[in-house]
Amino acid sequence: LRGNKRDIAWRLATPDRLGRAGIDKIGLGALIGLSSDWRADSYFVAEHLSWLERHHWQSRYSLSFPRLRPCTGGLEPAVVMSDRQLAQLICAWRLFSPTLDLSLSTRESATFRNGAVRLGITQMSAESRTQPGGYAEGDKEELEQFAIHDDRPVGEVAAAVRQAGLQPVFKDWEPFLGR
Repeated sequence: LRGNKRDIAWRLATPDRLGRAGIDKIGLGALIGLSSDWRADSYFVAEHLSWLERHHWQSRYSLSFPRLRPCTGGLEPAVVMSDRQLAQLICAWRLFSPTLDLSLSTRESATFRNGAVRLGITQMSAESRTQPGGYAEGDKEELEQFAIHDDRPVGEVAAAVRQAGLQPVFKDWEPFLGR
């Protein structure tokens, strides 16, 4: 890492700077598995969110749950969080903050994501690319930052959301632009 990415204080203060700038939606999350105690990490994210909501009440907030996975030649997780533990964490966050957007990425399996929408997940990605320039330059698997475990096309993810009795929404930001 170089530049501001190396400065943990700068990184922790970024959501505050976003709030002061009037950004509508601010995303938070801890990389689960980077430390050996995901519950403590989640507690500190909750403290951070509470502070942000008190100081920047006009912003909306979202939370993601990226899990560091074992991989050849990569950083090994300090702890591997099970699907059951992640489901527990999603439920805890939904109880803690009923209006918080909870996001689940394609790092998770299709089966897990299908079940997680029933637990309160409000945002899911589809057809993600994880390599730098992936959307502009196409797939370059050797540059992937992490493996995708749900490679379903958008239509299949939307169908799974409907199957759960929910309505897929593809964008919700336009009203904030005055349109």
